[in-house]
Amino acid sequence: MKKTILFFLLSFLAVLAALGQEKKHTEKFEQLEYELRDPNEYRTASGAPGHKYWQNEADYQMEIVLDDNNQTISGVETITYKNNSPDVLKYLWLQLDQNVRAKDSHSYNTNTNQIEHNMLSNSRGGNTVNNVLDPSFDGGFKIAEVTGVDGNDLPFIINKTMMSVDMPEPLQPGGSYSFKVKWSYNINNRMELWGRSGYEYFPEEDNYLYTIAQFFPRMCVYSDYAGWINKQFLGAGEFTLPFGDYDVKITVPADHILGATGKLSNSDDVLTEKQMELLKKAETASEPVIIVTQKEAIKAEKKKVKETKTWHFKAENVRDFAFATSRKFIWDAMGVEIGGKTVMAMSYYPKEGNPLWEEYSTRAVAQTLESFSKYTVDYPYHKAISVHTDRIGMEYPMICFNGRRPEPDGTYSDRLKFGLISLIIHEVGHNFFPMIINSDERQWTWMDEGMTSFTQYLAEVDWSAKNPKEADYPHRRGPAKNIVPYMSMEKDLISPIMTNSEQVQQKGNNAYAKPATALNILRETVLGPELFDRAFKEYSERWAFKHPTPADFFRTIEDASGTDLDWFWRGWFYTVDHVDIAMTGIKKFKIGESDSETFKDAVDAEDEFNEFSAALSEEQKAQVEKKPFFYEVNLENKGGLVMPVILEFTYADGSSEIKRIPAEIWRKNAEKISKVFNTEKEVTSIVLDPFEETADIDLGNNYWPRKELPSRFQLYKEKGSGERK
Repeated sequence: MKKTILFFLLSFLAVLAALGQEKKHTEKFEQLEYELRDPNEYRTASGAPGHKYWQNEADYQMEIVLDDNNQTISGVETITYKNNSPDVLKYLWLQLDQNVRAKDSHSYNTNTNQIEHNMLSNSRGGNTVNNVLDPSFDGGFKIAEVTGVDGNDLPFIINKTMMSVDMPEPLQPGGSYSFKVKWSYNINNRMELWGRSGYEYFPEEDNYLYTIAQFFPRMCVYSDYAGWINKQFLGAGEFTLPFGDYDVKITVPADHILGATGKLSNSDDVLTEKQMELLKKAETASEPVIIVTQKEAIKAEKKKVKETKTWHFKAENVRDFAFATSRKFIWDAMGVEIGGKTVMAMSYYPKEGNPLWEEYSTRAVAQTLESFSKYTVDYPYHKAISVHTDRIGMEYPMICFNGRRPEPDGTYSDRLKFGLISLIIHEVGHNFFPMIINSDERQWTWMDEGMTSFTQYLAEVDWSAKNPKEADYPHRRGPAKNIVPYMSMEKDLISPIMTNSEQVQQKGNNAYAKPATALNILRETVLGPELFDRAFKEYSERWAFKHPTPADFFRTIEDASGTDLDWFWRGWFYTVDHVDIAMTGIKKFKIGESDSETFKDAVDAEDEFNEFSAALSEEQKAQVEKKPFFYEVNLENKGGLVMPVILEFTYADGSSEIKRIPAEIWRKNAEKISKVFNTEKEVTSIVLDPFEETADIDLGNNYWPRKELPSRFQLYKEKGSGERK
């Protein structure tokens, strides 16, 4: 009986709240199927690989020579391409990403510029003289020959950063074809010309540190969803690559220390007995073990040898290969237990990186392997390497290149320290997205950068839990409130997340921060950690060593969580709407009276309410009087992005209560809604989004009674910059 009375009473109040409120159909809750590719036998409606899913493979045998005197790479590769598709292939497409630096590159021709007073500055990506004048650097691949394994020439055509190779006859489904490419190129100075790879020059001792990637012609992906992935490389969009096995021999100066993708096959030839003993000790060490000391590295960098050494690496089921080499390298390592096996966390860095790198790099690698394995899949490879050179970070299977360098005197700020830890977590984390869960970076940057940034945030939280002195970790991306400045911008300065990286505005916010925030909100506010983690891990396990698309991710999360999230994907990923939900009015009712002095617009409803109350029996009144207070909360969606409604009620006795309402409350009217709450105690204040977990850009309209808040400028001034160590 009590439930029946309350039901009719709340229904009556809901009718009152709806008076004068226009009902509007909203497309925000329409199904997303119109925007997604139709499911088929390759990719199911549940988001899993279909029963006929396929992907092609590319195996490589390479012999590489790095010329330390002239800063060049030369090599010859044998590629074996396996056609697992149901299609006949008449030609093969390869990526020539070094051609982004060729003199006729579209990356130069399509850069836009303005005449500015600081054109002579060498700022990254800015309007500098280098972007206006014809490039002086002789970049790009020099393709010497393309032949079959029989030595006969094969016809090939180079289209900027792409190259097609004609086979003697079409490649049938299930067949494979092997061919050879011989090439060379000039290595770029990444400190002057930038780039994901290249060299850093140290004039003090006339030495070089090489971080080498995109150094060989690489097979394009031929997919079920787009055929050959043939988007030109203009510099922003990264790489889409098939899996395969690698057998690589790299010849460098004999006094170099070299780290690379894959297992070292000839350690007896290139390492000392002491180094091998220390590596064995590092497997079970709880702290990083120094394999090559700073003293040894300083000695090596003072005297160059003329002899060379060849390092031989083999890697199975990887999508790419990269290496780093220098006589300046310090090297440390430690073992990490992942899924019942030992994985080696390693760092290579010059003395310029110390003491910061020796203290934090390998520990950050270890934390990344543990955290990402927990939330995705167990790390499958035998090692993960962090290499230090100045400037940007970049990732490849088992190895990544990272910046963040202390001052020449060895001091560094807390900001630099945490920046290094976060960078290493991010770049090592890319081993999972996209090196294992192999999304198409060239088309959907957020699937690797955004997912990695999100899981990076979880790993940073784990780092703080393991290091209590660093509990105040300054998380950059993930927490909802951090995305507010970006979401508040003018809409013509923002792109939807589902935008190609070559066209996107503000790539860092669009591809990294916003999707990381969206996934964190989905985890913490919409689904809850338990349900989200289950679904996220399911996606990772389904698509490990495969090629997922956004539709596969969206569908898998819904399938594994049992939740229709089309409204969430549509709002966060396909629009530039922002969150700004405002409390526009509160009406208070009590049995037999209303707060008409405070809420003038409740006067008309008061008589009707009292009339209804008078009609109740004494028994019914006794039941209702246990919860005599009714509060009508009026909400307006000013930002356009529908979100759950989180309200904190504070009562006259000082207690408080959190009420969480799913986003579906907006399903019939995404602009204005009202909700009545029945309470035992009188409410003294209501706060909307009390924990700032929805990225609401205007907290000023989230309080009843209204509350004056400090401006963003005031909050910025209060932030400290950290002390040097």
